Amino acid sequence: MGTAVQGSSTAAGGIRHLKGAVVRFAGDSGDGMQVTGSQFTTTAALVGNDLATFPDFPAEIRAPAGTLYGVSGFQVHFSSEDVFTPGDRPDVLVAMNPAALKVNLTALKPGALVVVNASAFSKGNLTKAGYTSNPLEDGSLDAFPSLVIDITKLTINAVEGTGLSTKEANRCKNFWTLGLMYWIYNRPLEPTLRWIEQKFGKNPQLVAANSAALRAGHAYGETAEVAHDRYEVAPAAVEKGEYRNISGNLATAWGLVAAGELSGLPIVLGSYPITPASDVLHELSRHKNFGVSTLQAEDEIAAVCMAIGASYAGKLGVTTTSGPGMALKMEALGLAVATELPLVVINVQRAGPSTGMPTKTEQADLFQALYGRNGEAPVCVLAAATPGDCFYMAIEAARIATKYMTPVILLTDGYLGNGAEPWRIPDVESLPRFEVRQATEGFDGFHPFLRDEKTLARPWAVPGSPGLTHRIGGLEKDFDSGNISYSPENHQRMSEVRAAKIAGIASDAPELSVSEGADSGKLLVLGWGSTYGAIKEAVRRSRARGLDVSHAHLRYLNPFPKNTAELLGRFDKVLVPEMNMGQLVKIVRGEFMIPAHSFAKIEGLPFTIDELEQRIAQTLEA
Repeated sequence: MGTAVQGSSTAAGGIRHLKGAVVRFAGDSGDGMQVTGSQFTTTAALVGNDLATFPDFPAEIRAPAGTLYGVSGFQVHFSSEDVFTPGDRPDVLVAMNPAALKVNLTALKPGALVVVNASAFSKGNLTKAGYTSNPLEDGSLDAFPSLVIDITKLTINAVEGTGLSTKEANRCKNFWTLGLMYWIYNRPLEPTLRWIEQKFGKNPQLVAANSAALRAGHAYGETAEVAHDRYEVAPAAVEKGEYRNISGNLATAWGLVAAGELSGLPIVLGSYPITPASDVLHELSRHKNFGVSTLQAEDEIAAVCMAIGASYAGKLGVTTTSGPGMALKMEALGLAVATELPLVVINVQRAGPSTGMPTKTEQADLFQALYGRNGEAPVCVLAAATPGDCFYMAIEAARIATKYMTPVILLTDGYLGNGAEPWRIPDVESLPRFEVRQATEGFDGFHPFLRDEKTLARPWAVPGSPGLTHRIGGLEKDFDSGNISYSPENHQRMSEVRAAKIAGIASDAPELSVSEGADSGKLLVLGWGSTYGAIKEAVRRSRARGLDVSHAHLRYLNPFPKNTAELLGRFDKVLVPEMNMGQLVKIVRGEFMIPAHSFAKIEGLPFTIDELEQRIAQTLEA
């Protein structure tokens, strides 16, 4: 693959050893690229590689076949070293049709290997993709080693005799392609063969056909008279323990299950399906044995109100959504602030505004999370940094919500939710339990807004408990009695105490620390959310070139960690990369009077390491 390899060396038997590689599978949404990428990822994890993935879906449920906007992709970066991103430029592109080739060709490294399904390059498909000539014949691929293979024909031949129709047999071509990639990267077939058996076990024909296609693709690599290399990526050196591949949405769901166990509270999820958050609902619905109840509501408003009702009844109410759903939930979130009930809101952000680009990623809901309600309605806002971090931040959201009797918004995004990484399964006994105190019996002078002196949280009184009769609602209540109050002075006091309660969470959160580099210097790159991996790697590379740059990452966005101002002040400059038009940077400037520099990207795609490295250098030189 020429310059496309990472730290390659040739071993005996013609297999070249690489430190790592980036592979992108691309085709129509019906070509099975997500399955192919997921299986390649699972096998890489089982082999012991560190990895990160980036699934990329078309927005339409079934986009017109062969069109540029119908291309579905899955990129995986696997390595024998630490991996923080799914990679900038692929070493290998598998293109199942002309549109997939056109969309992805410019993204490749120089000398990258291109694997093409030649049978898809018909005149009609070329026209749909906007080609005026066939790129397989006009020199478009001269700069890349290429395997131009009639994958469709070879797949149909491989599954002949299984009883499938030609149309059904054609659907197996993703497994044929996967078999070839397993041969090129010296990967075992057995994990995928077991998956096929489990997935299609009720249909022996599909088991036989997909298994035959997988083996045929692998055998083609062994026997075909085509010049290409084989590669080996050794296992990564990782901390001992039991690992599994995990996506951010799966980790979020498991974190909520764990929160229920750690707190002793039943979890009640009120949710309405929305891309890219639906997988959290789907996963939680499988865990009734852990006391999790899931309610699929008729709309977003009903979903959050169900969750608030569950919290009122003494359960931990949770709701999951994305940006458009957050907009609909905001009035009810104000009610949760006024009633001071614990509520966990998961926002898996996507590109907007309105419907926007539902399958593309963005971080543009920060202002919405902080300020998107009428009146002074402060809530705690957290953000996860990696897919695995979603597990721990979901637990933290539940802990804060129940301790401080407040709604907590946890921000993830499509990049985290759909992306995956190896995750060390924690020892359940090592997870810290958090005490949840609910009032169980009446006491003299009880009213629902009596406050804990330390946390300012009101008592969580479950309706029906003897002596704890009370009423709460959206109307302002009196600080001293809990009765409805229109007093100007009382409203000032209640508004201030609700704000002070949220501000006080800073004393219960870890301080902000530098995760890469020195604790002071010329430049600090301040990130939040899913920018973590790209920033970390860009800072590492920049420091290796001698640049004075460090990295700190925010997981607590409201309130900020209590040492934030002091840490930022130790650097000459602060650079804030974020996938929006510059939201956190405006807050940092306003809160801390620091002339932070913005690096805004709003393309529906995550940052690349290269572009961050360039901006770091430019900021230092300016």
